[in-house]
Amino acid sequence: MSVTKSDVIAALERINLPDGRSMIAHDLMRALTIEGSVVRFVIEAPSADVARSMGPLRDAAEKVVSELAGVTQATVALTAHGPAAKPAAPPSLKIGGHPKPQDGPTKPSGVKRILAIGSGKGGVGKSTVSSNLAVALVKQGRKVGLLDADIYGPSQPRMMGVNKRPASPDGKTIIPLQAHGVTMMSIGLMMEEGKAVVWRGPMLMGALQQMLGQVEWGELDVLLVDLPPGTGDVQLTLCTKSDLTGAIVVSTPQDVALIDARKALDMFATLKTPVLGLIENMSMFVCPDCGSEHQIFGQGGVAAEAKKMGVPLLGTLPIDLETRIAGDGGTPIAVGDGPMAQAYARIAEGLIKGGMA
Repeated sequence: MSVTKSDVIAALERINLPDGRSMIAHDLMRALTIEGSVVRFVIEAPSADVARSMGPLRDAAEKVVSELAGVTQATVALTAHGPAAKPAAPPSLKIGGHPKPQDGPTKPSGVKRILAIGSGKGGVGKSTVSSNLAVALVKQGRKVGLLDADIYGPSQPRMMGVNKRPASPDGKTIIPLQAHGVTMMSIGLMMEEGKAVVWRGPMLMGALQQMLGQVEWGELDVLLVDLPPGTGDVQLTLCTKSDLTGAIVVSTPQDVALIDARKALDMFATLKTPVLGLIENMSMFVCPDCGSEHQIFGQGGVAAEAKKMGVPLLGTLPIDLETRIAGDGGTPIAVGDGPMAQAYARIAEGLIKGGMA
């Protein structure tokens, strides 16, 4: 049985560098040749200094290949690329840290509008609304980006069904992912799953600045930013350091949620960010057996608040089991054509007609 190139690569995938990534992931192998049972290749270090410390790596690579079935001899040479360091492998760039100075509010090149989607408290379905609204806008022909700025609790990777780490061709720029027609980025894609983000304010601000300025968003009609709940550092940074078109506030109808939603509205007013409208989520529950409607969280609270504030009520969304199942499964309900998809389509249509998306 003769050895193949795939066999050699698979064996070298088991050779890890100190950072835990394989030598194949680091793109260190060059000039692989297979002549019968003899395998030869080169390990190319990024610099002469690095090459001098990679003797054990060469020996391990030679050993693991020589143990393959069909291999009688494995010869590995070690060389250096040159004095210039190779670009950082994706996505080894550091996320977080103190923000860099900037002259004023900025907007990523090619992005026409930035809409912040916020709430005064957690648990009102803001992230679900964000992901479904992004998909609904795509279905109406818009080019849409989705930035998950909920640093402490990023949920968009799960809701959009992506778990691949974004690439970074030069160690500086970040290539976002695509899901359901949406260009998306989340801090959750850059961190180990289940690992807590323990950062102070400056690091949060730096991470948000990176995800706005270093991500290659491309040409977008609108970038939706899914904010964390509350009125903290991320909101302050976004409103003062980026050229926001405006904000949308999501709330459930009950008084407790509205108390916190008013704080979010006041924050946007203080930061001179236009509030484009409110969305009432979990407005009612429709019994799947008898069709009766139940206002579990009260009725009309968000509509009344919108009227009081003089801003549009962009839409009302019932509490829906299928929406939750779809989000957990990584395919937002707006992808389909059912009643909930139509509800999101109506909100998306209103945003487009109003020039907001």
